[in-house]
Amino acid sequence: MKSRVEDQVQRSRNYAILDEVDNILIDEARTPLIISGPSEGETRKYFDADRIARKLEKDRDFEIKEKESQALLTEEGIVNAQRLANVDSFYTGRNMEWPHLLEQALRAHHLFFIDKDYMIAKGDEGKTEVVIIDEFTGRAMPGRRWSDGLHQAVEAKESIAIRAESQTLASITFQNFFKLYDKLSGMTGTALTEAGEFLKIYGLNVVAIPTNRPIMRQDLDDKIYADQKDKYRAVVEEIKDINATGRPILVGTTSIEVSEKVSAILERNGIAHNVLNAKHHEREAEIIMNAGQRGAVTIATNMAGRGTDIKLGPGIAKEGGLHVLGTERHEARRIDNQLRGRCGRQGDPGSTRFFLALDDDLMRRFASDNVANLLKKLGLKDGQAIEHKWINKSIANAQKKVENRNFEIRKSLLEYDNVMNEQRTIIYDRRRQILEGRELRGLIVEMFYDVTQAAVATYVDNDLPADEWDWDALEIWHQKKTGTALKLDRNLKDQDDIADALTESITEQYNLCYERSGDEGMAVLERYLLLNAFDVKWKEHLANMDALKSGIGLRSFAQIDPKVEYRREALSTFEEMIASIQEEVTDYILRVEVRQEEAETAKDVWSEQEASKEQFGQYDASRQQQDAAVRRDQSAKPTKPFVHKQERVGRNEPCPCGSGKKYKKCHGANA
Repeated sequence: MKSRVEDQVQRSRNYAILDEVDNILIDEARTPLIISGPSEGETRKYFDADRIARKLEKDRDFEIKEKESQALLTEEGIVNAQRLANVDSFYTGRNMEWPHLLEQALRAHHLFFIDKDYMIAKGDEGKTEVVIIDEFTGRAMPGRRWSDGLHQAVEAKESIAIRAESQTLASITFQNFFKLYDKLSGMTGTALTEAGEFLKIYGLNVVAIPTNRPIMRQDLDDKIYADQKDKYRAVVEEIKDINATGRPILVGTTSIEVSEKVSAILERNGIAHNVLNAKHHEREAEIIMNAGQRGAVTIATNMAGRGTDIKLGPGIAKEGGLHVLGTERHEARRIDNQLRGRCGRQGDPGSTRFFLALDDDLMRRFASDNVANLLKKLGLKDGQAIEHKWINKSIANAQKKVENRNFEIRKSLLEYDNVMNEQRTIIYDRRRQILEGRELRGLIVEMFYDVTQAAVATYVDNDLPADEWDWDALEIWHQKKTGTALKLDRNLKDQDDIADALTESITEQYNLCYERSGDEGMAVLERYLLLNAFDVKWKEHLANMDALKSGIGLRSFAQIDPKVEYRREALSTFEEMIASIQEEVTDYILRVEVRQEEAETAKDVWSEQEASKEQFGQYDASRQQQDAAVRRDQSAKPTKPFVHKQERVGRNEPCPCGSGKKYKKCHGANA
């Protein structure tokens, strides 16, 4: 995205080493990396949607699908929402964004919760903001925003200032980004459960390195209760019992909300403790440093990537070491293993146990029926706990279900992004060529030929006799393109010969531009026009692809594979974008004149700073003056993308085979 090669941050991608590799390549890979900028749009609509969403009734007007993280309006809900929005129909004209806005508002209210999925905090500018909480590490992620209007819906829900929706400027998945490296490696303590995905997606083998000293940790069976009330009562009792022995305790929670709930319970019971979550991350090092001391009780959200061992105080090892108490199972077994791994380091003794309830999120969404039936057989009563290997197995199966679902999400995301990755590679390789100023003159001549071929294909049909071809329209097209008149030879026999004649004439006009403006002036102009066209059109293309992807799933109702349709339409859209880039560049390059003194000034701008588009001026006025009818004719048939692995031979140049013939009459005859 930079305007100069020297400003680009990344060098060649030879080798990458990732710390907490499973967190990056597995957990984070469910959402793409996006660089975004502000886009135009009303923010009032989000408050309107929030007002209506608050009045809709669950089950009657909408249904919530927790597993899929979806909120769907029912038929009755659509009717009621249309009445509340004071519109006749959501599916006509400007009203068509209402269903999406309402579903995002409903998701904000029923699937995204404060102090679990996000927190309210002061931003860098002192403004109140919605800050996302990383579900895997429990850390705040300032600066990150949910896409597709969800973040705005949460802001409306919390009645804080809404920032306008952002527009995608660049996007790539973690999978495809790290595949750009020649060699890839990483380390983590919890990769074995995802060994299959590492091999299938990244081609990476997982190797387990033996521990430095034998593991002395005891992983005790889970205790499961009928409801959370009984569970937290048992959690407090266990903390009291172990705390009385002097052993330090680490209490693991899955969210800020739960950590503060446990903290409040311990306060009522007079148990001194520290809390480590996204709200107290400034004290992280101090809290971790003291977490292994005698009598310490530490409550922490997910401990992934904390990066510091909990060292035991004097005499603690003899008394059993650190005890880790989990208040809930996480969706991924790896996150539970990371919590367990906080004790028993370097051969230290320690113990771990998880406390669960049938109304925990994981149990309710993925395991409640099976486990509830099993507990009924085992005779679970209120206030009682069940410890059984069958229970552990059922919970592990529930977690595997979630892991498989998340794998399918990542796999689907990658399959869609692979289509974009092919296009991204073409565009960024071409952009790099432009930044480095390599063979720009030849690139623009190629564009002349491509747009000329498209124009000829519009007006010339080889199946018709030559006297029925629209020669006049071609001559008008040439005059619009170059500003000069041309009388075509009516004896030309086919499309290729006509395209050659037009391209030759246009190239002559291009060469005259070099005579008027000089090599340096034209180099600056070419570089700017090409960069501007590629950047603007690519940004528009990304917006179009986002829109295509959001609705492509509906094709499955017509028994059409959405991924096949996405690939087909993505290619068509990409070809149209390439054609529009070629049209814009070839229009402007022959119209703009750069004087020598302006070229020197422009050269200084490029060398001293990133040149903004405003500094070079925009040519929108010129674009608007184009003849609309001719422009339609020119773009009626999109051209193929110009992807050349080697330098192209001009059609009128001698064939490189040495035959003495022109390339178009020799090896280029079928090109």
